Amino acid sequence: MTAATRPRRRARGRIEVLPSGALRVSVYAGLNPVTKQRHYLKEVVPPGPKAAAQAEKVRTRLLSEVDDKPSARTNASVDQLLDRYLDVLKIEDTTRTGYERLIRLHIRPVLGSLSIGRVNGETVDAFYAQLRTCRARCGGRPYVEHRTDVDHECDERCGAHRCRPLGEASLRQIHNVLNGAFSRAVKWRWIGVNPIAQAQAPTAPTPDPQPPTPAQAARISAEAWKDPDWGMFVWLAMTTGARRGELCALRWDRIDFAAGVLNIRSSIAQTSGRTWEKDTKTHQRRRIVLDAQTLTLLRAYLQHCAERAATFGVELRDEAFVFSPEPDGSMWPKPDLATQRYTRMCARLGWDMHLHQLRHYSATELIAAGVDVRTVAGRLGHGGGGTTTLRVYSAWVAEADQRAANSLAARMPELPAQIIGDSAQGGMPVRSDDGDSDHPYQRIAGDLRAAIRCGALDEGDPLPTVKQLAARYSVSVATAHRAVSILTESGEVVASRGRRSAVRRTTAEAAVLSSV
Repeated sequence: MTAATRPRRRARGRIEVLPSGALRVSVYAGLNPVTKQRHYLKEVVPPGPKAAAQAEKVRTRLLSEVDDKPSARTNASVDQLLDRYLDVLKIEDTTRTGYERLIRLHIRPVLGSLSIGRVNGETVDAFYAQLRTCRARCGGRPYVEHRTDVDHECDERCGAHRCRPLGEASLRQIHNVLNGAFSRAVKWRWIGVNPIAQAQAPTAPTPDPQPPTPAQAARISAEAWKDPDWGMFVWLAMTTGARRGELCALRWDRIDFAAGVLNIRSSIAQTSGRTWEKDTKTHQRRRIVLDAQTLTLLRAYLQHCAERAATFGVELRDEAFVFSPEPDGSMWPKPDLATQRYTRMCARLGWDMHLHQLRHYSATELIAAGVDVRTVAGRLGHGGGGTTTLRVYSAWVAEADQRAANSLAARMPELPAQIIGDSAQGGMPVRSDDGDSDHPYQRIAGDLRAAIRCGALDEGDPLPTVKQLAARYSVSVATAHRAVSILTESGEVVASRGRRSAVRRTTAEAAVLSSV
């Protein structure tokens, strides 16, 4: 190795000559506490007569970046910060239980022993990457997952570990916990900068409600009604869209049979087997109007509960719980039991479903029936004036809006002939005579076919470009391409590479002859 190619070391940092003549500057920036890998700041200086001097400036700047790294004003660990954060955090007990579980299972084992000054954006990003690969952070090492930690004889429940990534929703919750804790640390002057803000926040998962179809809902209802108590619970979940905890907290004196209204005032929470009555999720009371059939079923069910209480020699009071395991209605049911029973019932029917999907069913059926979003949000108890409802059920809202547009278009008067003629030159699209189509590309193809048949597009006339069609119909270019392909395959349009698609001459002539 010659003197020109030998790497030149400095007190701190490294400058080496690359085969191209450029200089690469590397400065050691510490050890990643999660991956245990060395981290370097690197930068390449282009070759030239002043490359050496420029490389020295780059090395000095990188060293300054390492030296200027925000340092903690305390030796507290992440564990100590999290403990202090949970002490002062004011949240619901159910939310606290979820936070504590995420901290215990995922955060403490990796970051807990680190000093808060050693945590930076790269550390957190590496932590998230591990969890996205495997929630057990196995590092790719094979091992046996045992059914218990105590001494035992392995059976079919013990087997080779299979990596299961942690979901984006859980990762986002972990990010929120860490960000909240380190934000408090900045306010408490434990550190100068919040390192979690320097990490890439996990993306919020796209809402994907999967409500049962009307046919599935009918089978679920029929199966549930084999037990009157369970049937009434499932029926109310379908018709009101109430949360499971809200139904468990429902009392008879909160059902106004005269006005046909159900009042939601509280909810039953459950964590680790403990249950208690609390405020609703959004801390608001709401009134849900009931249909005549549901009111009839509730009256019959009230009589059934009263007769059962009399059989046991007790009285069913007005404030009794509607779905109580006790004959006198003095105790609320456990929400987890309702969830488990619903899951088992659906499994018998051959479906993998959960109880919350009945809430989605109620919402989507209301939207499909043309009920406005604000009314649906009020029945479901969504906050934000319908913002949450739009975000979760945007696909159903868009579908209902499309049906409304098609219904209006079917009742609109015919366009004047001059407007139809202008459409061939890039104006407004003509209406199709082929009826409503299920897909946008079919509607586009139908409009173009109608323009050909009525003579707005004559033989040899070029079609609007796919970009024009995409903009006109508010669809993607690929959808417009597909519409043109339909006409090409049917022989109505000629398409060639590098040229605009045009009306086939024979097709135009046939259209004229058929009209005569």
